[in-house]
Amino acid sequence: MRVEQITCAIGAELTGVSIADAVHDDGLFAEIRATLLKHRVLFLRDQDITRAEHVAFARRFGELEDHPVAGSDPEYPGLVRIYKDPSQPNDRYENAWHTDATWRQAPPFGCVLRCVECPPVGGDTIWANMVLAHENLPEHIKSQIAELRARHSIEASFGAAMPIEKRLALKAQFPDAEHPVVRTHPETGEKVLFVNAFTTHFSNYHTPARVRFGQDANPGASHLLNYLISQACIPEYQVRWRWQKNSIAIWDNRSTQHYAVMDYPPCHRKMERAGIIGDVPY
Repeated sequence: MRVEQITCAIGAELTGVSIADAVHDDGLFAEIRATLLKHRVLFLRDQDITRAEHVAFARRFGELEDHPVAGSDPEYPGLVRIYKDPSQPNDRYENAWHTDATWRQAPPFGCVLRCVECPPVGGDTIWANMVLAHENLPEHIKSQIAELRARHSIEASFGAAMPIEKRLALKAQFPDAEHPVVRTHPETGEKVLFVNAFTTHFSNYHTPARVRFGQDANPGASHLLNYLISQACIPEYQVRWRWQKNSIAIWDNRSTQHYAVMDYPPCHRKMERAGIIGDVPY
């Protein structure tokens, strides 16, 4: 296996390896896992694998999770089909900076995403290193957010376009999750800036130490949250990947955000994603 770093901040391409082999080769899988922790997102080309091999490789990281809105392959629960076609021009929930499913109490460990069909041009995905985003914050901001917690909502994101009854039922099934604004990576010990498009508000901001007058609380808190979410937009923290059929991306969802660029209508874009169950952020 050869590893080629793509940017200074994040991302590496693996060559000379098939993830199908890593299903049965403990040494190879351990090497891939260690490389993922180092580079946060890994890319592979020409991975002509079956859905069974895709699922088996992802399961080496942990058990897979389904998605309540995006549909799974009926034969392979946990293999979520992200299929875009010209008949869905307004299906744009991916083109925002996000960490997958932070509306869960235990967001995913990571994902293995394979391209089944993509446009000849466009439809790239961008990832950002949120460890670096936290590291480079001004010291007074780091101090201000060190003990803050925030709410993350599926109702205000996936549920927003649903009829009210369906939206409220979705929220009842998945109540808003509360996570630290700065989480600790459970394997590396790194501090990670952990707010994104699913984050609606801080839940413990309005205290005497932070709020003197109403303007300190609102819009002060929302200004701070928007500033933090915008850190993913800094190009120096990013890597951009151009998809081809049978390309694969593997990412650590605990320390990254990503953005699926919606610049390709009226083309098809078909991706299949195996999301791995994660832990409760602390």
